[in-house]
Amino acid sequence: MPLLVFMTLPGLVILLTALAIVDQLMLRAGRAGLLPWRNSARQGQISATGFEQLHATFSPGKQSELKERQSALLLRDDEEDGAPPNRTLVDLEGGTAVVRLPRG
Repeated sequence: MPLLVFMTLPGLVILLTALAIVDQLMLRAGRAGLLPWRNSARQGQISATGFEQLHATFSPGKQSELKERQSALLLRDDEEDGAPPNRTLVDLEGGTAVVRLPRG
């Protein structure tokens, strides 16, 4: 019978809330490593993920936000991707741009 309750939407919200409470209590007690969904490298709030997925079920905007967040995690963000330093000069007030080609 309890399984049937958690298969309904109100039951799912109750289950997620209970898991969030357990997660936060164990995290504050310093025993978060005992929880199966936490490991030593994982920091932050796990419970937020469940509530975001529940929110995404009913909101198409949230679904696209989660997809965008996931794709941003996969893309590399290197500081070297920009223009090389000391080779370009852009004067916005004067309306000029100077690009020095590398000697090669």
